[in-house]
Amino acid sequence: MDTGGKVKKGAGGRKGGGPKKKPVSRSVKAGLQFPVGRIGRYLKKGRYAQRVGTGAPVYLAAVLEYLAAEVLELAGNACKRQQEEQDYTKACAVGCEE
Repeated sequence: MDTGGKVKKGAGGRKGGGPKKKPVSRSVKAGLQFPVGRIGRYLKKGRYAQRVGTGAPVYLAAVLEYLAAEVLELAGNACKRQQEEQDYTKACAVGCEE
């Protein structure tokens, strides 16, 4: 009944005690800047549905990131036209109106 090798204790459920792999966030895996884990937590805490799938927070983070990029691009274009470098709130409003 011997499995062959000696298993070291404290390996965290892994066979052997090799080097521990660095954890990779779901945002990095999806190539996003928005926090996938936080959005998933908010979806679960908000009780929007009984269950939340694994792809839902990734998709929502991607949509939110796309919308934020679009708004910032419009605001940047409005700033360039008005030659104002600091007033982003006004430029956001002007950019969103167009």
